[in-house]
Amino acid sequence: MSKKSIVVVGSSNTDMVIQLERIPRPGETILGGQFVMAAGGKGANQAVAAARAGGDVTLVARVGKDIFGDTAVEGFEKDGICVDYVFRDKTNPSGVALIFVARGGENSIAVAAGANGSLSPADVHKARRAIASASVLVMQLETPLPTVEAAAKIAAEAGVQVILNPAPACPLSDDLLQLISILTPNETEAELLTGIAVTDESSADRAADCLLTRGVKTVIITLGPRGAFVAAEGCRGLVAGFEVQAVDSTAAGDVFNGALAVALAKEQSLPEAIRFANAAAAISVTRLGAQPSAPKRKEIKKLLDEVQAE
Repeated sequence: MSKKSIVVVGSSNTDMVIQLERIPRPGETILGGQFVMAAGGKGANQAVAAARAGGDVTLVARVGKDIFGDTAVEGFEKDGICVDYVFRDKTNPSGVALIFVARGGENSIAVAAGANGSLSPADVHKARRAIASASVLVMQLETPLPTVEAAAKIAAEAGVQVILNPAPACPLSDDLLQLISILTPNETEAELLTGIAVTDESSADRAADCLLTRGVKTVIITLGPRGAFVAAEGCRGLVAGFEVQAVDSTAAGDVFNGALAVALAKEQSLPEAIRFANAAAAISVTRLGAQPSAPKRKEIKKLLDEVQAE
């Protein structure tokens, strides 16, 4: 495996999406519009986003021995992702997510983890060579925390950059955070991790400082259409986003992280890499669905060129 490669350790789900005027309240039934079934799961989304953005990607994941698992693996192979470490679980079904999407792009998601909950440190150790020889390791928190920790240790010991997207947010130990090169929470996740409500650049700055003091080397707080706030040695401030007409924000964070990994693997500077990731995420929110929304590299470059030409 080349040192420019990317390994993603994480979840794979099938997303079942209903478009609605608004998100239903508890106990309320709303007759919805279009139903779409699409490949999802934060890990798989990040792997697909990275592959389409030009990365050489290996996915470490678990899916069931069912039709959802078959379809997921076929999709990964179609996108050129190495599936040597996508394990087929004989006892647990593939993960599924039920998603409501409101007219303005806001979403509400419930997930049944299925086989994702069985992705183990032993599975990660089977992929040790791939992780240790990669340029970037990308992870999220839709698989067990000991599995995330095991992968982070392998990568950190080998000098591999580790991107952790702390979603869905949960308490993280300082021991884990000290292994993380780049932590990429959104506003809600940053607040859950720090207790600081992130509403603007000033509060993002304070939340980032809180995370840096716990041992993370770089913090990037994604701020939706505003862009992303970065805090690292010699680099601090807002990297602006792109104005687009949002349709569905379901996988925007995953696309951001996948594209960020590709840019860093190709040795772009941190601000350049974040701008590339912002462009990819902006394109993704103009489309419905998780993996279907991930743009190709030429689309990302086109948006960057158009904005630069203005």
